[in-house]
Amino acid sequence: MGERTVVVSDIHLGAVAAENERAFLTFLAEAHLRGDELLINGDLFDFWFEYGQVIPRGQFTALARLRALVDRGMAVRFIGGNHDAWGGSFLRDEVGIEILEGPARILVGGRPAYVAHGDGLGGGDWSYRALRWAARSRGGRALFRALHPDLGVPLARLASGTKKAQVHTDGRGSPRADRLAACARDILAANPDIDLVVFGHTHRPEVSEFGPGRFYLNAGDWLYHNSFAVVTPDEIRLESFGRSLGA
Repeated sequence: MGERTVVVSDIHLGAVAAENERAFLTFLAEAHLRGDELLINGDLFDFWFEYGQVIPRGQFTALARLRALVDRGMAVRFIGGNHDAWGGSFLRDEVGIEILEGPARILVGGRPAYVAHGDGLGGGDWSYRALRWAARSRGGRALFRALHPDLGVPLARLASGTKKAQVHTDGRGSPRADRLAACARDILAANPDIDLVVFGHTHRPEVSEFGPGRFYLNAGDWLYHNSFAVVTPDEIRLESFGRSLGA
């Protein structure tokens, strides 16, 4: 892997506002200019489930642009979030994405890192814990797969809640975000071989240094911030695509 990693999370394609989705698609077209690899840390899609012979419609352009990045030689790695933990052979074999099981210990921008979407971590979040267990279990997947896609996909999208979150929150003042930051601090304290913890899920862009050269990073979201991070051995930089993070 290269030593310039671009990190994004919580784009929620399929539920995000049209202007934010257009901005993300433009971002993907230019991502190879910003780094050597792209790390997508969960909730790229507001819903994604691969049936045996069926994939959800509606995200062709994003998938094509991810494939174009791979064809350019840019590695694309993906950790499923609470909305899209069900990636499979289509994303891996047809699009060329490397699917990682989170939490994962990998190099991010040349730094030894602990990477997870963040759902179910940091205490509290009991509804997410229950949903995570049910959705990621073998039985849960089998039950959902038994539903016809024309029933299962609209049902999942109805239960999402993303559009309400886009209107009512930008992640500031979030107890969940505070809990995950504390969780990151604890992980760094317990693992001296880790220099960076990367979470998503909270929709709050954040870089915090918990000791010399040891950081917590959250790349934020594309519901409100249109934010991403660039990580290298020398810096961790949060940016926003087309707007100020302070807006």
